Amino acid sequence: MRVKIGVILSFLVLISACKKAQEAPLENQMEQDKSQEITELEISKLNYVEYILDSKTKETVQDWSEYQQLADVISNIKKADLVFFNDNEKAIKLLLKELKQNIPKTLNSESILSRLLVLETKLLKLESLSNLSTTSKEELLINIKEFFIAFSNLNFQMNKKIEFDSQAIEKP
Repeated sequence: MRVKIGVILSFLVLISACKKAQEAPLENQMEQDKSQEITELEISKLNYVEYILDSKTKETVQDWSEYQQLADVISNIKKADLVFFNDNEKAIKLLLKELKQNIPKTLNSESILSRLLVLETKLLKLESLSNLSTTSKEELLINIKEFFIAFSNLNFQMNKKIEFDSQAIEKP
């Protein structure tokens, strides 16, 4: 009889010890996830030069739906909303493919295509890092800044292209 009680008590102790061991990693993981969350304030503190589209360039890109979608992604990231990157690899690749294919003829130049390539690289890097649980907050903020800079450089180059094309230079 004492042996049965001893076996039952040791079995209960073993079960309760296993349960505590499983709860601890979950709590640590939840704390780590909260420490990796990025806020809108942290993103707004990123220091970079942001170029916006001028009126002539806005007219040119107003029918370029992929660019508008990319601008929406940028505005969501500025609000600390990285949901676009969560298990959305096919949609991201489709967006990037169509972004290059459907570029307006007036903007189709080597300089803008190279800015699009840089933007694609930064977007894919940000997507992969945002889905990793081992990415630190600082590393993610640095990559968000790089992505914003790439988008800003694309805007700057499009503005310059439209400005240059609108100049009427007479050759002697």
